[in-house]
Amino acid sequence: MSKIVKRKEKKANDELTSLAEKIRAKALENQKKLIEAEKEGGSESDSEEDATAEKKKVLKSKSKSTVSTQNENTNEDESFESFSELNLVPELIQACKNLNYSKPTPIQSKAIPPALEGHDIIGLAQTGSGKTAAFAIPILNRLWHDQEPYYACILAPTRELAQQIKETFDSLGSLMGVRSTCIVGGMNMMDQARDLMRKPHIIIATPGRLMDHLENTKGFSLRKLKFLVMDEADRLLDMEFGPVLDRILKIIPTQERTTYLFSATMTSKIDKLQRASLTNPVKCAVSNKYQTVDTLVQTLMVVPGGLKNTYLIYLLNEFIGKTMIIFTRTKANAERLSGLCNLLEFSATALHGDLNQNQRMGSLDLFKAGKRSILVATDVAARGLDIPSVDIVVNYDIPVDSKSYIHRVGRTARAGRSGKSISLVSQYDLELILRIEEVLGKKLPKESVDKNIILTLRDSVDKANGEVVMEMNRRNKEKIARGKGRRGRMMTRENMDMGER
Repeated sequence: MSKIVKRKEKKANDELTSLAEKIRAKALENQKKLIEAEKEGGSESDSEEDATAEKKKVLKSKSKSTVSTQNENTNEDESFESFSELNLVPELIQACKNLNYSKPTPIQSKAIPPALEGHDIIGLAQTGSGKTAAFAIPILNRLWHDQEPYYACILAPTRELAQQIKETFDSLGSLMGVRSTCIVGGMNMMDQARDLMRKPHIIIATPGRLMDHLENTKGFSLRKLKFLVMDEADRLLDMEFGPVLDRILKIIPTQERTTYLFSATMTSKIDKLQRASLTNPVKCAVSNKYQTVDTLVQTLMVVPGGLKNTYLIYLLNEFIGKTMIIFTRTKANAERLSGLCNLLEFSATALHGDLNQNQRMGSLDLFKAGKRSILVATDVAARGLDIPSVDIVVNYDIPVDSKSYIHRVGRTARAGRSGKSISLVSQYDLELILRIEEVLGKKLPKESVDKNIILTLRDSVDKANGEVVMEMNRRNKEKIARGKGRRGRMMTRENMDMGER
């Protein structure tokens, strides 16, 4: 029996290798064509203007090279050894010490000095780089001298990121009496209206819900707003918030308003947005391409058809005791894998778009507090969420685009810590992996597997998965009977296996 299994495995691996070679050859050919086209097309450089002398203050010596209009500053040597060098108010310096901020990160070193001088900012940096503090610190420093209600508004693409930004402002402003509120969808509008009537200094909001309050909440206005921040701006536009952003920008005054735009990349959409909303901005770029941090070890695991669940449980056994995020492409798979993990006595919780706001925050709190060691999530958790102690990221489903991969694996190895990502790759994922490797500029090594353990686990994992699928279908039938469920295909062995591909 073992010889038959080995022959089958050898044949499957040979087929995968042959297919991979063909795809790789095609990808290399396309890459050569792109390089030749770029050489012929050339490139245009951004025009530069000198910053106005009246805005230059106390940080000239270290920020001089950054302060030029549309100047993309990628000098990695520019840094500060402590936050006290930035000439911040004592309360902010002490708050940074209390939060164990030892020294400014690269994006903070580049963005904070020109921001303190009054410039609009475009911040481009990789995930986990400290972008939130890069815009929160200049706002709070100026707020200390000029405390007014509705002083700053920060727009974020997701409810989780908005809540996280609020936590950062509350922590950094803890010694300054800062009042903040979080205005997001999925929560009671009357409660939010009451919070707004208390005249907070800082408003963190998702665009749609902010627009609801600007139109419907009596007495609420941003006519005197001093700061506007668009965080994860590329994702704001990807999620089709563009029309709402246009309406918000028309309502909020431009005079005496400072605007910060933070994004992972500079796309044509972002360029159009910054031209409409920013005035002579300073571009502060830590990295001009997608990349991952050096402390992250990235590997892949080639999975034969129908064994992805077994390989996942194998990994959970191998890294037992470690904190882990498992990323899936669908909400149903996130729910199913969370149930499978718990049934096999691995403490897990799910995070996806079908959960309401309280359920999502509850899942995050359980994971952050260490009451659950595994978070099974869709891409709703891939960007912006600051969960500092994640040891392992597993891509159960390979993301369709390379940017999503970067943001997923960026949930580990944050703030100088080490981490590991493992991608489960079937024969249907080879082209996606090749694209990711092209963006990374390196080939991902294969993770070794004890196939005897895989064979031992397979039957028990399949049985447990069948029980989870039956329970999910039973619950869905009950929801449909109550008029709350989705009328669609029930999860079956066949379409579940299709999802695994």
